[in-house]
Amino acid sequence: MKRLVALAFVLLSIQVAFAQQTIQTPEQFLGYKLGKQFTTHARIVDYVNYLATQAPNRMKVQEYGRTYEGRPLMLAYIASDENLPRLEQIRENNLRQAGIQNGAVQGAQPAIVWLSYNIHGNESVSSEAVLQVLYDLVNPDNAQAKQWLQNSVVILDPCVNPDGRERYVQWYKQASAQGGNAMPYAWEHWEPWPGGRPNHYYFDLNRDWAWQTQIESKQRMKHYNNWLPQVHADFHEMGPESPYYFSPAAKPFHESITPWQRQFQNTIGDYNRQYFDQNNWLYFTRENFDLFYPSYGDTWPTFNGAIGMTYEQGGSGRAGLAYEKQDGDTLTLVDRIAHHVAASEATIKATSEKADQLKQEFRKYYESNLKKPAGDYKTFVIKNGSGNVGALTEYLNNQGIQYGYVGKNTSARGFNYSTGKDESVKLTENDLVISMYQPKSTLVKVLFEPHANLEDSVTYDITSWALPYAYGVQAYAVKGKVDARATKPAEAAAQSITTAKPYAYLARWNNLNDLKLLTELMKQNVKVRMAEKTFETEGQKYEAGTLIITRTGNERLGDKLDATVRDLATKYGATLTATTTGFVSSGADFGSGSVRYLKMPKVAVMSGEGVSPYGFGEVWHYFEQQIGYPVTVLNTSYFSNVPLHEFDVLILPTGNYSRVLNEQTLEQVKNWVRGGGKLIAMESAAGFLAGKKDFNLKKKEAEEDAKEKTDKKQKDPYANLRAYGDREREAIQEEVQGSVFRVNLDKTHPLAFGYGNTYFALVRTSDLYQFMEEGWNVGVLKKDNYTTGFVGSGVKEKLKDALVLGTQNMGRGQVVYMGDNPLFRGFWQSGKLMFGNAVFVVGQ
Repeated sequence: MKRLVALAFVLLSIQVAFAQQTIQTPEQFLGYKLGKQFTTHARIVDYVNYLATQAPNRMKVQEYGRTYEGRPLMLAYIASDENLPRLEQIRENNLRQAGIQNGAVQGAQPAIVWLSYNIHGNESVSSEAVLQVLYDLVNPDNAQAKQWLQNSVVILDPCVNPDGRERYVQWYKQASAQGGNAMPYAWEHWEPWPGGRPNHYYFDLNRDWAWQTQIESKQRMKHYNNWLPQVHADFHEMGPESPYYFSPAAKPFHESITPWQRQFQNTIGDYNRQYFDQNNWLYFTRENFDLFYPSYGDTWPTFNGAIGMTYEQGGSGRAGLAYEKQDGDTLTLVDRIAHHVAASEATIKATSEKADQLKQEFRKYYESNLKKPAGDYKTFVIKNGSGNVGALTEYLNNQGIQYGYVGKNTSARGFNYSTGKDESVKLTENDLVISMYQPKSTLVKVLFEPHANLEDSVTYDITSWALPYAYGVQAYAVKGKVDARATKPAEAAAQSITTAKPYAYLARWNNLNDLKLLTELMKQNVKVRMAEKTFETEGQKYEAGTLIITRTGNERLGDKLDATVRDLATKYGATLTATTTGFVSSGADFGSGSVRYLKMPKVAVMSGEGVSPYGFGEVWHYFEQQIGYPVTVLNTSYFSNVPLHEFDVLILPTGNYSRVLNEQTLEQVKNWVRGGGKLIAMESAAGFLAGKKDFNLKKKEAEEDAKEKTDKKQKDPYANLRAYGDREREAIQEEVQGSVFRVNLDKTHPLAFGYGNTYFALVRTSDLYQFMEEGWNVGVLKKDNYTTGFVGSGVKEKLKDALVLGTQNMGRGQVVYMGDNPLFRGFWQSGKLMFGNAVFVVGQ
């Protein structure tokens, strides 16, 4: 009996201990108070998982992917005890409200709020703040959180950019003084190149929401589209001298943002003000951060029916643990955390208390999309087989945008993107049809509209992005409906080859997949030739740039040649034909000197101090992730000691090369080019070379425009009496804010192979160049080549009769000038073949 009593006492003690056990706060779990040091991503993951195990009836964790460096990407779902078990039903109900899934809503439906933290790696405070937010939401003693969760489901992404965050945090731990040195001149406030802001490939993830070029974005968007929350906010930081920014946003608002969405921006702003006023914290609204460019973490969700917001805390990578501001106050990491926690809770509270309105307006939004879509154009038609149409359909699938195909030949009248005019168009079977009568019609309008109306020219980013220009497809915007079928009939195989061992295989040169075919053939030691001129053989016409894989020169591969070529053509969707002869009916026979053997080049790209991390990252990502071709990354810190004869191609991304390419080093580069090397200079790298000895490129000055300004000032004595308050608006008169221009091409030049007479470029600078007297002016802007987007009045003349793309011979080598960046943010698909031409074709 004594033993039984003792055992019962022990069991009772264990029960009491469990009853008294509480969930550990972030401080208890981590061993330090939040804000006293930066938390590594691994420990953030540990605490998030810990909370899920301690509050299984309140919180669920899902790993939705991995970064390029292998770090986990996570979502935390927080809901009431009643709602957490029925998350899947809630998700499906929400898609039914949007018309994306069929069926009736079942059970009570809460509002859904999604919060994204640490989009930019060195804006690291938000992933510290999210630990406190998560604890507050799952803490069983937090009656307020329980009340909020009765009406809402909260989805938190604790760290959108783990690779960038860890780059910053590890550097800061090494560079900082114990406890932090607040003096702004301390080393810990000066991040080295490339900084922690971008991801592994140095892309800005806050500008990748619409384009989804990065692995983090691709994986996250699959889950976002499966939920479509009513509210989305992402958490950022800005310079340390600023206080805090929350909604309402600044102008310009895109015209597709509804009055309700504008109104609720104010509502959530009111909720934030209550928190900030109560604590006497400084903040500002309606400045700087606009809602126009569609690829931000506030705009893209907005165009998908949410109330999208950006929150900005003063600090960023400069601030560290503590930072002494110009006004004498010290900004601490503890302060920054408190502000983001408050904004998070204000957003959740607003979602919960306004849940009924949010759900009602969400349903109206998608009903309007389905039945009464906005905009002049109701259908967008993409001609079958044009440009990068295959890549475009893949993009539409990822976005959840519905499309169909023309069932039979017909005609319509529409806006021709290529000519910029309204005209009649023949629609043929299997042309791609994107109707505005669908759940995602607002997003379709924003992404496809030929001209985005800009209510205010002072905006934060590019002002044009229409997908037909970005993908280089032949497209029409039609005001009426176009009948279409849902599926595309099976087409004839891209290759219909009956000859077992043909004389040669021919592959047309039209898009990035054709380049992938070339690079893969090279890597498998298949010798490939390219036609420099248009030719005809066996009744078919082939344009310049066509790949020719002859049996001669590939004898060592034997029968393996045929299997390799055919399998790779199928893999990349290339149009492959075979010929039994090397004779052509017009053009140059395959043994001609104008049918060039393409050598597999050894490619290097410059990185490091002075080089734009974004510009370098676009090139790096292009080789490693887009075409899968080896590239050697060099660094400016040791470039002068690099034996350039080891490489065939050197790429200079945009940047400032005044230090690395001093007079002596630049002479070494020129000698390497003269010996047969190829130098590709992009954007400001081309500007650096302009005017220097032996380089034929010269900057263009708007002489007529300058003379006009001088004459005006001489005639008007008050011309220099400018208002200080207008300084920002006057400054943009000298800018080009990401505008589309039609570039006239010399399509006979290898740099333009695969293109017609024109190419649409996204021009972001007025620093263009004169036509070269010695060299090849491959891509030029003539008069009236402007297509869409904002161009300041002060630079319009410089954008006429200007060189955008050109090459020059230097000894046995080549210099390629790219005043426009054809790889911009990885989404300007139509430029990717052009860049491939520069690397693999020019000079061969």
